[in-house]
Amino acid sequence: MREYVAKRNPNICPIHPGAILRDSVLPALGRPKTEIARLLDISRQHLYDILDEKKPITPEMAVKIGKLCGNGAGIWARLQLAYDTWHAERSVDVKHIPTLKAKAA
Repeated sequence: MREYVAKRNPNICPIHPGAILRDSVLPALGRPKTEIARLLDISRQHLYDILDEKKPITPEMAVKIGKLCGNGAGIWARLQLAYDTWHAERSVDVKHIPTLKAKAA
């Protein structure tokens, strides 16, 4: 079987994990958002802020969502990291920082 390495377009912003929760995960769970917030032990407003992509998925929230969905914290943390890194690479000025090379032994 041939192995395929997925490559994404670096010019397209990765999806916010809140959008995945909003558009795919919560509808599949078939539970009201109020109940989801209660099960995650967060306020409804906090959940809505995540779903509206106004707040990030923190490591603690990734653990909670991973447990609730049964897929672990790692996927949620990696989604948030990809989203945050993409934005940081476009907003942080690093022109004044040199790239160093290791000296040969």
